[in-house]
Amino acid sequence: MENHDEHYTKQEQQQVVVITGCSTGGIGNALARAFAADKCLVVATARSLSSMSDLDYDNPNFHLEELDVLSDQSVTNVVSNVLEKFGRIDVLVNNAGVQCVAPLAEIPLSELQHTFDTNVFGTIRMVQAVVPHMASRKKGRIVNIGSVIALGAGPWSGAYSGSKAALHSLTDTLRLELGPLGIDVINVVPGAIKSNIGNAAISNYSRMPEWKLYKPFEEAIRKRAYFSQNSKSTPSEEFAKKVVAAVLKKNPPAWFSFGQFSTIMAIMYHLPIFIKDFLLRKAMKC
Repeated sequence: MENHDEHYTKQEQQQVVVITGCSTGGIGNALARAFAADKCLVVATARSLSSMSDLDYDNPNFHLEELDVLSDQSVTNVVSNVLEKFGRIDVLVNNAGVQCVAPLAEIPLSELQHTFDTNVFGTIRMVQAVVPHMASRKKGRIVNIGSVIALGAGPWSGAYSGSKAALHSLTDTLRLELGPLGIDVINVVPGAIKSNIGNAAISNYSRMPEWKLYKPFEEAIRKRAYFSQNSKSTPSEEFAKKVVAAVLKKNPPAWFSFGQFSTIMAIMYHLPIFIKDFLLRKAMKC
């Protein structure tokens, strides 16, 4: 049996990784498992501990914390707890996010705001909480989980694609601003990854009002919620392994994209607008 000093030394050598949005069935949950499998100390967070009940409480590489990225107090508390317990944060993975399907002309502004609050402001809230610590060590990595949807914003998910496009832009700025402080910033851009995002989107959709102008498109809008969840979607475990390998490299990439549709969306980004519009109209029945 190892003594306390040996255990402490081992802990000292491990990367401490904080991940937001680790509920069962999501990308964050798969990332937590993949980082832990790579011998990292993983602080897995979600709004409730029960939503992460599948993560092994007995695994010494896991530490579970309740965290709401919309709350200053919650974010401050968790970052303080982690620093107190482990002494440092080596990697922050901003994964917490919500999908939102609705036509922009009729979406309740409160739903649009909630999407940006979670996907954009929640991420920046986490960044601002960990940067002072990382800067004091001249060391750290921040990983923002974007989306290929930002490369080709189609109909019915403008709230989500707009929030992810904003996040991509902010990530580019953070990479340049945090570089001089010794902090790497990585934009991870998933393609279609198997997760519970479709179910969550439909659950949110049930709060929407009845459409007036877009009633005839109801079926297409509902289908958009599950567009990334098809038989060929990339398994989240496969995606998570690739991300962990990229993030833990000595010199991590500034941009890492992987998963179904990731290549086609990268190509689409550079297409003339009339071709892009034609393809998106066809795909989204608009």
